[in-house]
Order: sequence, then structure tokens, then C-alpha cells
Amino acid sequence: MKGTITSILVALVLIGGAFIFSKGNFKTINENVASVNNVTLENGVQIVEIKARGGYTPRKSVAKAGIPTILRFNTEGTFDCSSSVRIPSLNISKNLPLSGVTDIELGNSSLGVLQGTCSMGMYPFEVDFQS
Repeated sequence: MKGTITSILVALVLIGGAFIFSKGNFKTINENVASVNNVTLENGVQIVEIKARGGYTPRKSVAKAGIPTILRFNTEGTFDCSSSVRIPSLNISKNLPLSGVTDIELGNSSLGVLQGTCSMGMYPFEVDFQS
């Protein structure tokens, strides 16, 4: 009986450790993968769509430099700090509606990474403009 209980406890610890370890690795892998599916071209304007709720999804996007670009934020019941977008390098600060779509025109973006965040700096996002 004592051996059975010990075996069960050891198994639970191993399973819990494996779960925690794998969850951490998946998060690291996902954060380093840039999204290309959220970027479209409409009438010569590049649209980068980002969902704002409990952070920004995707956190990293890849877009083409040198063409007119719009960041399109989609909100759906967003009531946290991700409902306020800041892009310090462009002096942009925008409050988003609880639900809806908000476009922020960036003009022709140059090569490099554009970084943004929520109003409190808790939730970052970035768009990597490449040639």
C-alpha cells in the first residue's frame, strides 16, 4: 500500500513537471514565430490586423516596407489595458472601443521593427517591416 501511494505521487510529480515544462517551451516557440496570415493588401494599401483583448494577437507580424500601411485593431468585449494602444516612436496613442474595428494609418513604413504596447506597457506587439 505504501509503495502504491509513493508510486502515484511520483507519477503525479513527473506528469506535472512535464506539463509545466512543455507549456513553457510552447510559449517561447510561439512568441518567436512571426505571423504573415494577418497581413493583406487592399487597393495598394497593406492592412495588418491585430486582435486586442488581454494583449495583442499576434504579438509579432511581418509586413512589407515602403507601401502605405494600416494597423487594424479588432476588439470584442475588450475592457483591459489593451484597449489603449501606444506607438511611442510615431507619437501615437489611441483608445479603442469596447467592440469594433479601429484603423491607424502609418503611411509608408520604412525597414525595421515598429514596436507598440498597451497603455500600461504590459502587452507589447511589433510589426517587422521587411523588403
